[in-house]
Amino acid sequence: MSKTTPAASDAPDAPAPDAPAGDQDLGAAGSQLSTAPAESLSMPTLGVIGWARWFWRQLTSMRVALLLLLLVALGAIPGSLIPQTGTDATKVADFVKNNPTLGDVYDKLGLFHVYSSVWFSAIYILLFVSLIGCIVPRTWQFVGQLRSRPPGAPKRLTRLPAYTTWRTEAEPEQVREAALALLRKKRFRAHLAGDNVAGEKGYLREVGNLAFHIALIVMLTAFAWGQLFKSEGNKLVVEGDGFSNTLISYDDFKSGNLFSTDDLVPFSFTLNKFTGTYETSGPNTGTPRLYQAAITYSKGAYGKDHKTLVKVNEPLEIGDAKVYLTAHGYAPLITVRDGKGNVVFHDAVAMLPLDSNVTSTGVIKVLDGYRNAKGVSEQLGISAFFLPTYTKGSETASTFPALNNPVLNLTPYHGDLGVNSGIPQSVYQLDKSHVKDFKDAKGQELRDNLKPGQTMRLPNGAGSITYESTRQWANFQVVQQPASGWALAGALTAIFGLAASLFIQRRRVWVRAVKGADGVTVVEMAGLGRSESAKVPDELGELAGVLFDQVPSLSEATEAEPDGVSDSGAASAEGAEN
Repeated sequence: MSKTTPAASDAPDAPAPDAPAGDQDLGAAGSQLSTAPAESLSMPTLGVIGWARWFWRQLTSMRVALLLLLLVALGAIPGSLIPQTGTDATKVADFVKNNPTLGDVYDKLGLFHVYSSVWFSAIYILLFVSLIGCIVPRTWQFVGQLRSRPPGAPKRLTRLPAYTTWRTEAEPEQVREAALALLRKKRFRAHLAGDNVAGEKGYLREVGNLAFHIALIVMLTAFAWGQLFKSEGNKLVVEGDGFSNTLISYDDFKSGNLFSTDDLVPFSFTLNKFTGTYETSGPNTGTPRLYQAAITYSKGAYGKDHKTLVKVNEPLEIGDAKVYLTAHGYAPLITVRDGKGNVVFHDAVAMLPLDSNVTSTGVIKVLDGYRNAKGVSEQLGISAFFLPTYTKGSETASTFPALNNPVLNLTPYHGDLGVNSGIPQSVYQLDKSHVKDFKDAKGQELRDNLKPGQTMRLPNGAGSITYESTRQWANFQVVQQPASGWALAGALTAIFGLAASLFIQRRRVWVRAVKGADGVTVVEMAGLGRSESAKVPDELGELAGVLFDQVPSLSEATEAEPDGVSDSGAASAEGAEN
C-alpha cells in the first residue's frame, strides 16, 4: 500500500519557496501578522439607541459641561457690550441707525436680545441637562457608598503607599478592639472585617464636589428665574410729591418676559425732604458727604404710615421690592402768568444735572391756558439753565453743588411746541422748529438771570415768569429681583463646596492583627489616599503611635516602638505573615 503526501502547493501552512527564513520559522503565526489589507471589513453599527447612548455620555461628561459653561460666559459678553432691547431700546435704535449693516447682522444673530435668543437658550438648557446628568448618577453612587461599609484590607498591606508594623504580646482581639475605638474616635467610618479593622474618612470631599455642582444648577436656575420675572423702574420724585407702585407711575420701566403687573408689590411713599451735604474745603471740595431721603411709606392700599431714611446703598425693602436712592438734583418752583395776570402754570420743574457741581438744565412747558396780550391761545416753552452756586465770571457753570447762591437763567419761546403732533418728545427737550423767541427792548433774544423771588416780564404785556423758590428731587429705582437669595446661597455653597473638594482628602486605613509563627501578635497598619497626598503617611504614623500606647500589653512587647511609617510600601515586620 503506497503512502502519499500532499504537494507543497496544496499545504495550507506551507511557506512560499522564496520566503525569507524568518517568515518560514513563524509559520501560521507569521501569516496573522501580515499587513496586507483584509478583503472585507465590516464595522458594527450603533443604531439609534447606540447613538443616543453615545450622545448622552458625551453630553454628561465633565469636559462637555465645562465647555458649555465657557460658552455661557462667552455668550454673555455681547450681552454686556452691545445694547439690549430689554434694557434700552433707544440705544438699540440709535446703534442700528448709525450702523445699518452691522446692526442688521447683529439683529439676525440675536445679539440685541442675547439672553432670550435661541442660541443662548440652547446653550443654557444643554448646560442644565449636562450638570443634572453628571450629578444624579454620582449622587446615587455616593449614597450607595454611604450605605455600604469600607472594604476589608487587601492581602498584602506592604504594597500600600503608607505602611507600618510591629509585634506585641497583646491578643489580636485586644488590638482590633482598640484600633476600632481609635478610628471611630478620629471620625473614621470603621468596622471589623475578619482579622482586620477597616476605616474610611473624607466623605465630605465628595459631598463638597456634589454641592458645588448642585450650587451651579441653583445659581443658573435663580439667574434664569430672575431674568424672566424681574422688574426695574425709575421714578423722579420732587420734595412733597409721592409715588405709588403702579406701572403708569414710572418714568421708565422694564421687566422680564414672564413678568406681570400683578407681580408689583403694593406700596406707596412720599418724599418729605432730601438732604445732601458736601466737603467745603481741601482737595475733595464738593464731594458728597451725605445723601439721604426722608420718606413716609405705607404697605398696601390701607397700610399704616412709616417714616424712614433711604440712603445710597441702603435701600428700603418692602416685600420682594427694594427701593434704591440713585440720583439727586434741583427743581425750581416756577409760576407763569398770562397777559391778564392769570396763573397758567405753577409747579416745581426738575432740572437734569450736567456736572458734579449740579449745573443743571431743563424745560418749562406751558401747554394749556396761556393767552398772549391779544388774547390768542399759544403754548410757552422756556429753556432753563440752573446754577446752585452762581459766581461772577463763571456764568456757565456752578462752582459748588449746594444752594449757596442759586440763579435760574430763562429763555422763553411762544408758538407750537409740537406736543400734539403725535411724535413723542422728552420733557427735558424743547422743539424750536415752530416757536419764536421773545425780543427785549434792544431787539435781542430775551434772556435773563433770576434769583429766588424775582420775576421776568414778557414784552408787550405777554405775561410774566416768577422764580419762587428751589426744591430738591431724588430719583428712586424700584427693583424686584426674585430668586436673588437663592443665587446668593448657591454662590456661597459653590465656594464652600469647591473648597471642600480641593482640600479634604478621602483616605482609608486598615489595621490587621494576627498571631505570628512564634505566637507573637503581628500588627500591621496601612493607609491609602483616594488621591495623592503627603498627609496620609503622617496621619498613619500618628494613629500608629496612639494605638501603640492604648493596647494594654504593648508595654511588655518585644519591640519598644513601632517601625517607622513608610511611604513607599516597602516596610515589613519581622515574622509578619503576608
